[in-house]
Parts: sequence; C-alpha cells; structure tokens
Amino acid sequence: MGSKVEERRSALRDTLINVAEAQIEADGLAAIKARGLAEAAGCSVGAIYNVFDDLEDIIIAVNGRTFGKLGQHVATALQGKEELPATDRLIEMSYAYLDYAVTHPRLWRALFDLRMSTDMDVPDWYLAELGQLFDYIDGPVRECFATLDDSEVRLMTRALFSSIHGIVMLGLENRISGVPRDQIHRMIAMMLRSATGNTVF
Repeated sequence: MGSKVEERRSALRDTLINVAEAQIEADGLAAIKARGLAEAAGCSVGAIYNVFDDLEDIIIAVNGRTFGKLGQHVATALQGKEELPATDRLIEMSYAYLDYAVTHPRLWRALFDLRMSTDMDVPDWYLAELGQLFDYIDGPVRECFATLDDSEVRLMTRALFSSIHGIVMLGLENRISGVPRDQIHRMIAMMLRSATGNTVF
C-alpha cells in the first residue's frame, strides 16, 4: 500500500514540475500560482502541498532541471571541438550559453529571478546541477591560468561566468549600458580573449 502512495506522490511531483516548467517557459515566473498549477495538473491545491513544501520548491525543481539542460547544451556545443585552444572553447561555451538564453529566455531568467542565497537550505541535487555547469568551464580555465590552484580556478570560473552572464543579460534586455544584440558575440569574444591574455580579436 505504501509503495502505491509513494508512486502516486512521485507521479504528481513529476507532473507539477512539468506543468510549472511549461508555464514558466510560456509566461515567466509570475505565471506560477497554486490554483493554476492544480488545474493544469488535474489535482487539488492541497495536493500540491503534499509533495512540495511551497511554490518556491517547485520553482527550484524546475530551475535544477534547467541548469541540467543548460549544462548539456554547453557540453553539446563542445562536441568535435575538444582540440580547440582553451580560449576558443570558452568562447564556444559562452556562445552556447547565449543561445540557450535566446531560445529559452523565461526559463533562463527564472534561474536568476528566484531569490536564492548561500544561507538557504539548497538541495544537494540542485547544487550538483549548478556545479556540473561550472565543471565544464573549469577545464579550459585551468589551461588558460596554469599557475592558479584549485580554489583560484573555481573563483576565476565564477568571475568569467559572471562577466558573460552580465553581457548576455544586458544585451538581451536592450539596456542602454549593454551592447546591441548583433554585437554580443563579438563582445563575448573580446572579453574572454582579453581576460585570458589572447588579444587577437
């Protein structure tokens, strides 16, 4: 009997994540409302809280899935390009990051619009998905900065990621402090080549 209950809970959990993902993809985080989720999932509002503590937990589940898909998108972009110089691989990964943001803008924005801090009790699986994305970047960063130790490599990885994210965000939002969309690729390449000591643009 217990296994049947767990199976139903697990099935409902998956359904709610799928529904929430589709709603975020279509309309952004603001679309996530308990009543709308329940209606789309074919359950009661109360049933949602039998499998999730709150709506934020559902969004975290969607974001964890998005980080996984983003990481896979970045990894796929490197297939067949493993022999490229490290800086060029960083540029290819950054272009893939931009491509994912352009293709799935609301899911991408949800990764950063949900207020999460290091003080929160973030699930280990979520941190693992995020960590996998940074692991892809660590390899070429280590090649570019051979004198850095492991902690410094991870810090440089986050610094470069933050820089690329800023360029992408400002460019896609058409901020006056950003860059025209048709120049985002060039700006990414210029920044990474300068940061890694390869100034041939």
